[in-house]
Amino acid sequence: MIKGILNNYEEAVAVILFVAGLGMLLFRRNLIMKLIGMNIMDTGCFLFLASMGYISGRKAPILTALPAQGTDYVNPVPAGLVLTGIVVSVSVTAVMLSLSVRLYRRYHTLDIDAIYALSKHKLEDR
Repeated sequence: MIKGILNNYEEAVAVILFVAGLGMLLFRRNLIMKLIGMNIMDTGCFLFLASMGYISGRKAPILTALPAQGTDYVNPVPAGLVLTGIVVSVSVTAVMLSLSVRLYRRYHTLDIDAIYALSKHKLEDR
């Protein structure tokens, strides 16, 4: 088992990153810590996709002359998925940070339980 993990250490690190991010997302109450956990989960997913898309001994699919056999090249789809995922992740992070700033300005805390209690209390006052 240890030999299998050492041969596939990229996948093992990707799973560890994903689980660590999921733990932060589930067990932390601070919104910024939840956002960091979500970014760590994203990093684990990107690492997993990139490691599964790489094949040792093959070249990048950049054709300069007549194409060789298709087995000489690495599949470019996982790299495209990783790049697209990074763009989406940055966008989601920006939106979540702006929402966190708005919540902090309104409730003066980033604790999700306190925000829920304060919002419920403000609804009862109306």
